[in-house]
Amino acid sequence: MSILKVAFFGVGGKVGSVLVPALETAGHEVLDARTSGPEGCDAAIDFTRPDAVAENVEQCLSTGIPVVIGSTGFDIAAVDARAREAGVACFHAPNFAQGAVLMMRFAEEAARVFPRAEIVELHHEAKRDAPSGTAKATAERMGTDPAIHSVRLPGLVAHQEVIFGGPGETLTIRHDTTSREAFVPGALLALAKLPELPPGLTVGLDAIL
Repeated sequence: MSILKVAFFGVGGKVGSVLVPALETAGHEVLDARTSGPEGCDAAIDFTRPDAVAENVEQCLSTGIPVVIGSTGFDIAAVDARAREAGVACFHAPNFAQGAVLMMRFAEEAARVFPRAEIVELHHEAKRDAPSGTAKATAERMGTDPAIHSVRLPGLVAHQEVIFGGPGETLTIRHDTTSREAFVPGALLALAKLPELPPGLTVGLDAIL
């Protein structure tokens, strides 16, 4: 991986506190985008809030800087359209944990056999969007319009189970993120793949694995 100068939106956040040291360990130079702005950087990363994404991304696109977006709950179509207009690649994943990607893939396969299912997603109490981006992405991949139940409680990080029901049996596919360190490999991969992506917003780790 090339050594990059990275503008990070959300340095002091829960994910930022884990991901920034990992980026620096990998050799990248990380700047706090709140104070320095993204100008002069090779790429940017956003792990902030849904209502902050559009402004943060616009700062980057206006100067041609590609962005990895980890925040969820923002207007995906609007960001995609703006990135295409600017001719800049952006990447977003509703969940950067590789196990979560497999969970969604397995749920999609199971939905072909069990059309009846419901999703339960559980997150820390500070998560602002509900249902989570992962739950909505899972439901979209399943194509069966499953009900989604959201839980927000202290002590949780990020957890999701998809419960399938059929005559005389159930099948549960569950993924648990017990530490935000689980997001590090996916985020580093997305950063490395940015130069290969087309203009616009590429969505999902599946697209780059």
